[in-house]
Amino acid sequence: MASSFEQMRANVGKLLRGIDRYNPENLATLERYVETQAKENAYDLEANLAVLKLYQFNPAYFQTTVTSQILLKALTNLPHTDFTLCKCMIDQTHQQEERPIRQILYLGNLLETCHFQAFWSSLEENRELIDGITGFEDSVRKFICHVVGITYQNIERRLLAEMLGDPLDTQVKLWMSKYGWTENEDGQIFIFNQEESIKPKNIVEKIDFESVSSIMATSQ
Repeated sequence: MASSFEQMRANVGKLLRGIDRYNPENLATLERYVETQAKENAYDLEANLAVLKLYQFNPAYFQTTVTSQILLKALTNLPHTDFTLCKCMIDQTHQQEERPIRQILYLGNLLETCHFQAFWSSLEENRELIDGITGFEDSVRKFICHVVGITYQNIERRLLAEMLGDPLDTQVKLWMSKYGWTENEDGQIFIFNQEESIKPKNIVEKIDFESVSSIMATSQ
C-alpha cells in the first residue's frame, strides 16, 4: 500500500507539469505536501521550490510556517545546495522580520560553516522550530559525519560527541558503526587515512612544433 507521501507525490507531479505549475489555486495542495514531507521524513525539492515561487508571485499568500518547514527540509539534504536555493527565493523582508525564518537561516549558516557545537547549542534554545520535522537531527548528524569523514584522519571521541550534539556520548558508537570508524585505547577514533586516498598522477603535456610556431607568430 502506497504511503500518503507517495500518493501526494504522484498528484503533485501532475500539478507541476505545464502552465498549472504556478497557479495559486494549487498552493493549498502543495502546502499540505510540504507538511507530509516533514511528518514522513520524505523530501521533494522541486515541489518546495514551486511553493516558494508561488509566494514570490503572490505575496499575500505567504506562510511563515510552511516556509520554515521548507528551509528545515533543505537543511536535511546538506551538503547539497538546496538550502541556498530556497533562501534565495525568500524575500529579504521575511528573512529579517519573521523570527522563525531568521533563526533557521542562522542555524543553516552555522551548519554550512561547520560550527557544529554552536549549532546544537542554538537548536537547544529553539527546539520548537523542529517540532513535526521527523528525522531532522539524524539527517544533520549524517551531514556532520560526512564532513568529519573528509576532514579528519583521527578525532577524539569527546570532540566527535560534541560535534554530533551528543555530549552524554549515547549515540557516538552507533554512528561509528554506521561509518566503519574504530576507536583505540586512548579514546582516539580512526576515521580515514587521507594519505591513502591521494593518488599522484603524472601529467605529460605534448606540444608539437606547429603549435609553438603559431603561438610565437601571434606574440610578435
